[in-house]
Amino acid sequence: MSAASLIFTGLFYFAAAVLLAGLAWKIADYAKTPAPLLIPTTPAPTTTGGVVLRMAREVLLFESLFKSGLWLWAMGWLFHLGLALVLLRHLRYFTEPVWAWVALLQPFGIYAGFAMAAGLAGLLARRILLERIRYISTPSDHLMLLLLLAIAASGMVMKFVFHTDIVGVKAFFLGLMLFDPQPLPVDGPLYVHLSLVAMLMLIFPFSKLLHAPGVFFSPTRNQVDNPREARHLSAWAAKMEGK
Repeated sequence: MSAASLIFTGLFYFAAAVLLAGLAWKIADYAKTPAPLLIPTTPAPTTTGGVVLRMAREVLLFESLFKSGLWLWAMGWLFHLGLALVLLRHLRYFTEPVWAWVALLQPFGIYAGFAMAAGLAGLLARRILLERIRYISTPSDHLMLLLLLAIAASGMVMKFVFHTDIVGVKAFFLGLMLFDPQPLPVDGPLYVHLSLVAMLMLIFPFSKLLHAPGVFFSPTRNQVDNPREARHLSAWAAKMEGK
């Protein structure tokens, strides 16, 4: 194999290990963080089923974002919808044979990259053009948006401009999954795209992008609003009372 193939093989094994270990550590940390107060944002559901429905609306429709501002909601939802379709489309590189529903998604996934890029451009413009948002933005906020935008742009360049050897790319990633490394096609735009993806994998567990799993642990969203019907007692407080 070429030096580039060896470098990317090692890079993706390392990035995957950091991503999985980092996510596991952060999720475990979220799970054990005490929530001593009952603080669901009202109006809040009074049953567990209601909480499940509320979380579904939050994850799928970005309900709280919709209430806070239509511009932010539209750009955020457009980006996340595009990202979801793009990721599902990329499953074809990790499955053989390709699942039927993944094959059906291919036409939608191709153009979802444009939706993803448009949403990211809108979110970046918001941080630059709105003074109150620009004031509270940090360099990392801009860099994360630029990284995601660069990933989307480089992916579309490979699809519509340089036409990367996707058969060779699939063989490479199937080889990684089977611990049987295969050569990576010699392709400059592909190297750029994969380097950016690996960078995202490495920084994801330590960035603000952790709102993805973190939303499920938000007490303002995942708590039942039943302070009169039941006493809220966190696990650590229950242990103290047991002494």
